[in-house]
Amino acid sequence: MTSDSGTTAVREGYGFDVGAIEAWMHENVPDYSGPMRVEQFQGGQSNPTYKLVTPGRSYVLRRKPPGQLLKGAHAVEREAKVVSALGQAGFPVARVHGLCTDDAVIGTWFYVMEMVEGRIFWDATLPQVPRAERAAYFDAMNATIAQLHSLDYAAVGLGDYGRPGNYFARQIARWSKQYLDDAEAGRDPNMDRLIEWLPANLPEGDETSIVHGDFRCDNMIFHPTEPRVLAVLDWELSTLGHPGADFAYHAMMYRMPPHIVAGLAGADLGALGIPSEADYLAEYCRRRGLAGMPGYDFYVAFNFFRLAAIFHGIKGRVIRGTAASAEARQRVAVLPELMALAWAQAERAGAGLGLEM
Repeated sequence: MTSDSGTTAVREGYGFDVGAIEAWMHENVPDYSGPMRVEQFQGGQSNPTYKLVTPGRSYVLRRKPPGQLLKGAHAVEREAKVVSALGQAGFPVARVHGLCTDDAVIGTWFYVMEMVEGRIFWDATLPQVPRAERAAYFDAMNATIAQLHSLDYAAVGLGDYGRPGNYFARQIARWSKQYLDDAEAGRDPNMDRLIEWLPANLPEGDETSIVHGDFRCDNMIFHPTEPRVLAVLDWELSTLGHPGADFAYHAMMYRMPPHIVAGLAGADLGALGIPSEADYLAEYCRRRGLAGMPGYDFYVAFNFFRLAAIFHGIKGRVIRGTAASAEARQRVAVLPELMALAWAQAERAGAGLGLEM
């Protein structure tokens, strides 16, 4: 990560013993040399993320948040595992220096990785990029996610990273349960309808690959001057899953209002030099050797539901005082709109008005 992503002083309640980290770094990071200054990244809705600054170089630390946590959530050890394996396979990720599973060091598990210098785009229209170059940046994102889905997960050491097959049924059940179990965050009629509609409309066919789970432009570091992805960030939601679902989450930007997350809804794509949703999908299918993606619109509806469930979880953490990001309350503010959009995607898919290929 770079300063483009924005750092602040460590927020109240998220500090830790810098001396303990320095001692751990001396033992686990080759050629480490202090002294160290710690800043906190503004992003990282779930796992607090810090910039460790030394005179010679900087590092990134991701940790579980303090406080009461939902079982199975905030699994930084999974992040460290997948990033390490993908890096060895030649996929663009940051190098992991080490994982600490000893709560005695800073109070929670954490891992440290290199800080990759480059650019992060928080606006999917890429306003900092000249119009003539934007298509190349979209093509780089498209090629990167296609590369991820083309990797042999068993060959890269991730055969036990998740359960292959039956992805949608398992994911719908998981996020439905998380939504229903978090009584403090409340209920919403659109989400309640989706919990009924999604399992009843599962598309045919199944496929398994490594999936990122949150593949957006603002979770990538681009080369400082070239349309090239240097590192994909934030692997907390990664698993073995359906690549079509993962691509649809990424392509959800075409239907997402920009004030919710980095989205293109309402933008004049032609004027911006950005490929259409149909062309972007077709290029991914070409790279993967697919004739088309018949379940695409269901996949998009599922992903709107899944993102709404994630934001609902953020709402619960805000209420409980364990939200890890300064932007968490903004996520809560747009949650009703996101839930309504999720149900609208289901109605679009059910009416056959979408972008099936």
